[in-house]
Amino acid sequence: MTNPALSPDRSTAPTSVISSFREVKDISRSISISTQNFLWGRAAGRCEFAGCNKPLWKSSVTNERVNIAQKAHIYSFSDVGPRGNDGVSPEDLNSLDNLILVCHECHQKIDATADGGRYPVSLVQEMKCEHERRVELVTGIDPTKKSHVLLYGANIDEHSAPLSFASAAMAMFPQRYPASDHAISLGLLNSAVSDRDEQFWLTERENLEKQFSRRVRDRIADGEIVHLSVFSLAPQPLLIHLGTLLRDIIPCDVYQLHREPQGWAWPSGKETPGYIIRKPQSKTGKPALVLSLSATINASRITSVLGEDASIWVIAVETPHNDLIKRREQLADLRSALRGIFDQIKSAHGQSATLHIFPAAPVSACLEVGRVRMPKAAMPWQLYDQVNPLGSFVPALRIS
Repeated sequence: MTNPALSPDRSTAPTSVISSFREVKDISRSISISTQNFLWGRAAGRCEFAGCNKPLWKSSVTNERVNIAQKAHIYSFSDVGPRGNDGVSPEDLNSLDNLILVCHECHQKIDATADGGRYPVSLVQEMKCEHERRVELVTGIDPTKKSHVLLYGANIDEHSAPLSFASAAMAMFPQRYPASDHAISLGLLNSAVSDRDEQFWLTERENLEKQFSRRVRDRIADGEIVHLSVFSLAPQPLLIHLGTLLRDIIPCDVYQLHREPQGWAWPSGKETPGYIIRKPQSKTGKPALVLSLSATINASRITSVLGEDASIWVIAVETPHNDLIKRREQLADLRSALRGIFDQIKSAHGQSATLHIFPAAPVSACLEVGRVRMPKAAMPWQLYDQVNPLGSFVPALRIS
């Protein structure tokens, strides 16, 4: 028989006590093992609060294995808890849809006030839905789509290249995902040298070739790297040279930093511009290939370097601009155009003649120029760079 002294008088007890009495009587706070397992799986063991994503299976201080997850109610378990539970049946309070997996800190934030404050039901539900959607997207990618992130940056004028693994990884989804939790970085760190300096090209070339051999080529030979996603910002001759190192020895996805919308991810729905090929009337002078893709290069700028009899070949578009490349298909079309014009130039001038290349092209296009080069069959290349303070093209790199 129940002791009357331990039983609350429901007619006189405060509302919160009556509510608590109903909870204990009607439904337990205990969440079933099955529901907990589903919650952990759908959250991938990470905090579902937007922007947190903290791993909940280890200490953030010592990295020791420990369960720091908390199962927060979206509609509160108690009638007077954060966000309340009006209209929710008792059996749904501990359901998977009403639970969000969070760390202690984020749990305190969403439950700080009785009405939820800045974290109403709709916002917490949106956080849960978005996190679990992202987990499903990432884990649903075919394992064969893993790709190593390759970052290459070098100073352009006096500006350093802002590259990050996080922004690169975001741009790869859902077609690819990073094969490692860090990038392969080839650039010189904190370089104080700019492309105006005399030693710039020699220093950057030596570093690029050395780092590429050690961090990329050897790992490709060992079968450790099977695909690369390339993100780069550097002077155009160095980008072309990186392309010659990559060639077709391994499948690559080349990315372009877009201005509108800003970011590395490929926009959709953009039309591919047609590439225009212009051939010289006379093929007796020094052969030059002009890439007028991001800006127009007048013939006088070439003849001032090579002489009035220069034999100028051109790949152009109707309206050159910096944000030209918007689709992967544009790069495929460019590779096709480049292979054709390189073959025609070699037939006209001979394989031993040096081809002088003057680029005004987006980053991704420069990389593709180098990637289509066939070392055993190609002409020697002399790459030029536009140096604005000098107001002209200057010799940068020679590829023999």
